[in-house]
Amino acid sequence: MTKTKTNEGIDSSVSFENSKTINEEESTPIDLLEKTTSSLDQIEDENLRKGFNSFGFSKGLLNTLEKKGYKEPTPIQKAAIPELLLGRDLLGQAQTGTGKTAAFALPLLERINSQERNPQVLVLTPTRELAMQVAESFKAYAEGHPNTNILALYGGSDFRSQVYTLKRGVDIIVGTPGRVMDHIRQGTLIQESLQCLVLDEADEMLRMGFIDDIEWILEQIPNERQMVFFSATMPSEIRHLSKRYLKDPAEITIKSRKKEAKLIKQKYIIIQNSYKLEVLKRVLELSSGEGVIIFARTKAITLKLAESLEASSHNVAVLNGDVPQNLRERTVERLRQGGIDILVATDVAARGLDVERIGLVINYDMPFDSEAYVHRIGRTGRAGRSGDAILFISPREKSYLRNLERAVGQAIDRMDIPSNESINKHRIAKFKKDLLEKASTKNGTKEESDLLEILISEIENELELKPKDIALAALNLAIGDSSLLIKGDESWINQAERYNKSGDRREIRGRNRRRPDTDSNPNDKDKERFRVEVGHRDRVKPGNIVGAIANESGLNGRMIGRIQIFEDHSLVDLPKGMPNNIFNGLKKVKVMNKELNINRYK
Repeated sequence: MTKTKTNEGIDSSVSFENSKTINEEESTPIDLLEKTTSSLDQIEDENLRKGFNSFGFSKGLLNTLEKKGYKEPTPIQKAAIPELLLGRDLLGQAQTGTGKTAAFALPLLERINSQERNPQVLVLTPTRELAMQVAESFKAYAEGHPNTNILALYGGSDFRSQVYTLKRGVDIIVGTPGRVMDHIRQGTLIQESLQCLVLDEADEMLRMGFIDDIEWILEQIPNERQMVFFSATMPSEIRHLSKRYLKDPAEITIKSRKKEAKLIKQKYIIIQNSYKLEVLKRVLELSSGEGVIIFARTKAITLKLAESLEASSHNVAVLNGDVPQNLRERTVERLRQGGIDILVATDVAARGLDVERIGLVINYDMPFDSEAYVHRIGRTGRAGRSGDAILFISPREKSYLRNLERAVGQAIDRMDIPSNESINKHRIAKFKKDLLEKASTKNGTKEESDLLEILISEIENELELKPKDIALAALNLAIGDSSLLIKGDESWINQAERYNKSGDRREIRGRNRRRPDTDSNPNDKDKERFRVEVGHRDRVKPGNIVGAIANESGLNGRMIGRIQIFEDHSLVDLPKGMPNNIFNGLKKVKVMNKELNINRYK
């Protein structure tokens, strides 16, 4: 089984177990092998220069890769594919965008036994969006393996349809832990023939509280099987899990130098909440015309923004926890194909979203932590392309900028609120560009073109108009009732700027007055404790509570703080200032068939 794209512009290094780190700028894998291995190994490494041909892949798979334009494997693919073809367990650390999906998909496809009807490969992902994405990747690579059947298993889709497909025979399953557990318990997913289990985004599984579920699944599958763990980071829990379940694994680390983050131009705008919507519309006026994702904190805000933008003639769609799965899939596909230009989404709904045409990400609401910010802006600048990210923050939130800058390894520059003048310049430039493109492009048939020329001649003669007057009339007709230039009052922009500057001064004075020996945890200060009416007697686990709250509120799992489970209730720390509609909605959410009935803890 093989890997995905190649030339993804990743500036990285690879490290192997019991060997030193390889820095691509200082020495290549070939240089290192010449110093430490035999001449036979040198000859084998020379073959790496032949791209994917060096792995011994079947002709069908090589033809598929050539058809898709894949020429050279990425560092993670070069390191992982030979190990996986040998059947070794593997522990890999690599960021999204390094080509890790193909690193395990390609070698596993090659090892599928076409005579076996039951599942041979199980890939576990933290979200259904990622499950769909990985399953689609498998299907794309399997064009040269026409008899290979791939199935995505995730909640929100029809269970009976999944059972029917499993009975017909499936080779590769890509699924979320909850739905995979459901099928194992129902006896509809036969594990006896599983030859390999891949745990993708292991650290995300940990953050979302799925580790107990993962361990349960690992206990159900055969003892003799290949195990592959991939994780962007390597927390101690994941390391412990790998030591328990992986046997003499190959260890590979791709150390990204954040080259992708450097391709994303990051800016922030300081603005009060009352002006945010107006500023959003002005920012969109200056967008390049590529796809845009706007991240909002709650489902209610996504709906409000979408309605306002639609009223302003924007082509927009919503992606939040209330959107049915089938509609969610269609929405993402429309975004990918250009059917919609703006997507308003919550963090949970957009997790795993990979659309290359996204040119701008707008953080309408400040993310609660730096990891959520990195995930959000990563939706743009895909596959080595440049992108833009704009963050809206209030004066009080400015102190969090340093953490975000540390997370992305670069400064986030301040951006002024777009003025009437800047918007008008952009409108004129765009209008001129559209005219030039239309003038240089022949649309319609020759018959229609001839007819238009006749009409122009008739109007010129009948009304005694000059060509310039006819052109002006045609331009006014194209503009319609709306004005080409924006002329509204912008005095509020100056007021907002003055407020922001005074807010900065108050913030500085407040820091100076603070006692230097005060021991305060900013995470604790930003959270409030709540009681939910489920506990040990309900057989509830932290992951159940995290999943329920995250899906309903749109919060990232990292925004949910400490969870304490008691016999008949649990305590959970959540961000302060939750809107009432979100709070009331959480009361009715069920965990283990019991309503949370959430209340503030006193």
